[in-house]
Amino acid sequence: MTATLSDPVSVFDADLPTIDYREATSWDEVHEILAAARRRSPIAMGPHGPELLTYELVHTALRDPRFAEPKAMGLEPQGITSGELWERVTHSLLAMDGDEHHRLRRLVSKAFTPRAVARLQPTIASVINELVDAVAPAGRCEIVADIARQYPIPVICTLLGAPREDWELFSDWADDFMKLVAWNIVEDEPVVLAAWRHLDNYVDKMIDIRRNTLTDDLISDLIRAEDDGDRLTHDELLMLAAGMLVAGTDTTRNQLAATLHVFCAHPEQWAMLAERPDLVHKAVEEALRHSPIGVGLPRDALVDVELDGLMIPAGTQIIANSAAGNRDPGVFADPDRFDIDRENPATALSFGSGLHYCLGSHLARLELTEALTIMARRMPGLHVDGPAVWKSFLGVTGPARLSVAFEPGH
Repeated sequence: MTATLSDPVSVFDADLPTIDYREATSWDEVHEILAAARRRSPIAMGPHGPELLTYELVHTALRDPRFAEPKAMGLEPQGITSGELWERVTHSLLAMDGDEHHRLRRLVSKAFTPRAVARLQPTIASVINELVDAVAPAGRCEIVADIARQYPIPVICTLLGAPREDWELFSDWADDFMKLVAWNIVEDEPVVLAAWRHLDNYVDKMIDIRRNTLTDDLISDLIRAEDDGDRLTHDELLMLAAGMLVAGTDTTRNQLAATLHVFCAHPEQWAMLAERPDLVHKAVEEALRHSPIGVGLPRDALVDVELDGLMIPAGTQIIANSAAGNRDPGVFADPDRFDIDRENPATALSFGSGLHYCLGSHLARLELTEALTIMARRMPGLHVDGPAVWKSFLGVTGPARLSVAFEPGH
């Protein structure tokens, strides 16, 4: 087909700015790169393809049915296109689109309403208090190892209905599952599959017990789930349990550590939160906006898509750069400023948007709310006690190490 003057230029032919944050060591460094590119264009070429950098474009792409969730969470670029891991990943809720995705979301969503997750609040408060109890006398700790890594596992286990003595099992499985997004899957595939099979066997026994005696946990809720006579199959129950462990563990660990890191850099905000715990919901939203755990979300163009006068050809994988959208000066005033009393005109994009909006967002917010409320009161004067080390910004990110000190004895 011959191009005309009115045909949009392909993103691959346009003179777009290039961005590369693979070697960045802090969010400040990442955002300097993103902001410089956004001043030139709302779309840039990143390490893995076109990246959308404005709030409007990211929000639009995440809600546009012409863009789909990547089928296999990054397995294809690493050479895996078949086999057991491929089958498991491509049939997970995180990789689904269309009618199948709608059906499962419809059946599962009632188990993740604010009212449904509120029953976990006593467990969540108890867990974070126990973790702070262990470090409060010394007045110092390593946030990742001592608190963040341990925090979500008991919550997920309580959600699923697993006993306390099995928490360490679930923690180990969660660590192995997260190798899926570490871009080293060819080497890690056997470890991931072994963890997945162990979890399947564990949950399989839970399902057998619950089918005879339903209880007050997620497995029972999923067995009860029904919509016009439609119910989840046994394999779907297993898949969803694995999805909860993957989606609800490392994300919370990293977001809590990232949030505490930004508070360490703003001690006046930490003191304000301790004095005004009513600000905690705003504080969580501001942390999600300012210091999220990922640069963005990948999407595949199903057809040619025109965005901002540029053509994204069918088959192109883009990054809807939610971190850039969250700091778009056209939407957020003084976007680099961290302010827990900020009145934001738009919701942060860190949980996504549209059909794949994070199913566990209410639980994640509750976990962050309880942790910040309790820690601000019990760990006054929080500040870094050595250099923080961050994980790569290409995947799920957050501090790999964050040593802090605070007033002891609270």
